[in-house]
Amino acid sequence: MSRRSVPVPELFLAAGGGDRGALARLLSLVERGGEEAREVSRLSYPISGKGYTVGLTGAPGAGKSTLTAAVIGLLRSLGEEVAVLAIDPSSPFTGGAILGDRVRMQDHATDPGVFIRSMATRGHLGGLSLATPEAVRLLDAIGRHWILVETVGVGQVEVEIAGKADTTVVVVNPGWGDSVQANKAGLMEIADVFVINKADRKGVEDTRRDLEQMLELSDLAHEAWRPPIIPVVATEKRGVPELWATVQAHREFIEASGELVRRREFRLREELREIVARRLEQRARELATGDRWNELQAAVFDRTLDPWAAADEMLRTVGA
Repeated sequence: MSRRSVPVPELFLAAGGGDRGALARLLSLVERGGEEAREVSRLSYPISGKGYTVGLTGAPGAGKSTLTAAVIGLLRSLGEEVAVLAIDPSSPFTGGAILGDRVRMQDHATDPGVFIRSMATRGHLGGLSLATPEAVRLLDAIGRHWILVETVGVGQVEVEIAGKADTTVVVVNPGWGDSVQANKAGLMEIADVFVINKADRKGVEDTRRDLEQMLELSDLAHEAWRPPIIPVVATEKRGVPELWATVQAHREFIEASGELVRRREFRLREELREIVARRLEQRARELATGDRWNELQAAVFDRTLDPWAAADEMLRTVGA
């Protein structure tokens, strides 16, 4: 498809027919936000919901990208098509995503059954947390029924996004430090499956014991899913079939218990709440300009009006 300006419905139709360039352009629209992103959402939302999202998160260096590449290979051997969203930190100088994940997954780059896309945080917490579910729905709508969301680090953005997957896999390495760090980062709360990657190193059993003890101290309900702990050597693909069997078992469990529906409804409520908050924030920024804003600001500076009263005055114009 040429680089001319193409209407969103035309791009959407082409992407559904397998045009990777059209899909990439739609994802760029989603990342940028605005009216075209909303049009993408209007097209994809009604026909999404058939796909399944697996989040992979953990500290940098845990081997998530190598593990993701191994999972891709397994899924392709089973005849499954797969899409990968790699959530990257953004360079403070260029604003561009670090594309190391694509380098590590390049064995699959020419496979038409695999689509890999990096999304940069660009320092915008709300932006990425809204763009990611939209991107997932788009990939779902065009027919990718397995969507892997890999996050680079364990910052607030990454943990939040990984926790929004249907199944969340937390990757740690052997050694006390990683399991403690996982607990501190809030990963214990979002983990459905633990992977001890690089399990050919010393300390695997110690790490397993640490994770088991932390799970014992958690407030899991008796009937709740208890996160299994899977040792893996991703570079050799050892343990990857066992990991995927566990992901499948978790999917079956939450589908049968109704937890999958509850999770998705909760995520949609949170997304709706965030969209409203973002729209109100945008409206507030629009209000905080002009002559009336300057007058109220001057009154606050002169201490003839307190900040709360000034805010009330500004918000009266929007009925808030």
